[in-house]
Amino acid sequence: MLKWLMRRRIAAFERSFDYPMDYVREMLEASPRAVLAFGRITALSSYRRDVPRGAFFAAKLVAAKAEDCGPCTQLCVTMAERAGVPAAELRAMLAGDESAMSADTVLGFRFAEAALAHDLRADALREEIIARWGRHALISLAFAVAASRVFPTVKYALGHGKACTRVVIGGSPMPVLRHAA
Repeated sequence: MLKWLMRRRIAAFERSFDYPMDYVREMLEASPRAVLAFGRITALSSYRRDVPRGAFFAAKLVAAKAEDCGPCTQLCVTMAERAGVPAAELRAMLAGDESAMSADTVLGFRFAEAALAHDLRADALREEIIARWGRHALISLAFAVAASRVFPTVKYALGHGKACTRVVIGGSPMPVLRHAA
């Protein structure tokens, strides 16, 4: 009964987001408990408190792009679009064009890049995030970066990763060039 219900939820997610979940089906056949454990990452990845949408999704996109998983990056874009992030800002995030991002989005974008690179600039950015939005925002961004890396890593480890070469934003395809984090 549990597997049946889980299969239905997986299929519903695939239909809703046009996102392949073969890797989760593979986990389910081996162990429903593994899928339940993996599902907890979803809660971590969607935790967002006191941080603006643009900054939150910029952090998620920087991390997903760094892991070079096209379907994961596309899923993040789709979720951002549904959350109301403008297509122009999403294009700017993927292109690394800070001049086309809002100030809030730039802060989330820079923080994610610095955190992933273990760059000392993250210290000043962290303080700015706390000053602007508070500790809950910092935690939200930290979770966004960390969780956005888990999904592609698991997919690649299970043999389901696909390189990110283009993403569709607002109905238009955009090539994606991966930069080292």
